[in-house]
Amino acid sequence: MRITALYSYPVKGCHRIEHVSARVEPWGLAGDRRWLMIDTEGVGITQRETPRLTQLIVRPGAGGLELSAPGLPSLWVDEPVDGPAEVVRVFRGKGPVPARVAETEWSSRFLGRDARLVWQADPRGRAIDSHARPDDRVSFADGFPVLLANEGSLSALNDWLVEAGEEPVPMTRFRPNLVVDGAPPWAEDGWLGRRLRIGDVWFRAAKSCARCLVTTIDQETGEKGGQPLRILGTHRRFDDGLLFAINLIPDMSGVVHLYDPMEVG
Repeated sequence: MRITALYSYPVKGCHRIEHVSARVEPWGLAGDRRWLMIDTEGVGITQRETPRLTQLIVRPGAGGLELSAPGLPSLWVDEPVDGPAEVVRVFRGKGPVPARVAETEWSSRFLGRDARLVWQADPRGRAIDSHARPDDRVSFADGFPVLLANEGSLSALNDWLVEAGEEPVPMTRFRPNLVVDGAPPWAEDGWLGRRLRIGDVWFRAAKSCARCLVTTIDQETGEKGGQPLRILGTHRRFDDGLLFAINLIPDMSGVVHLYDPMEVG
């Protein structure tokens, strides 16, 4: 088995960035989902209700990042080390997380409503809710530091779609951080509770990922559809949701590379 794709999403919900290598930190890949657009109530804005986020292009750099989108001038935003402190919620039902406000005007123009861009200055401020140790931490990701998807499972899913007269979907619909090839379909179900070694970095396979409406959004255009959520409902419905891919928690820091081997401990 080997890693065939590495992705990060510096602003939660933004267009993916592809990597040939990425540093693994305790709370996820370096820079991954450390930024978040929030509404006037301090709640995170995600693709679930705002597919326009697919059009947000982010280019990270030293001490900040550049934002760009169709119809808007690009904007460089510094990490607001001394910016206004804000308490935010990634989702309305989640606990409060400390952050710092980085920008308001560009984000509001981009989304067409009042919004603010915030930065997670200290990722040690957000604990993982479940299937974790007390000292495990996560960025502004949905719930876990790293998401791993299996190309074999995508192939099986696309076979079901074609059999149903539907178009296959790309892996990008599932917004993983790591993609592995060389494993049978759904082999990842059997990795839960075990440790995975990717290159020189060890991870814990914590929990399967229950999928949401984001999987039905074309990550290039922002257009919504019905698949692959409906086909997951037919073939991958479990007590804890419609499952595709697994959540990982790093056991150490290090660097992972494209085509690194993966083994199950």
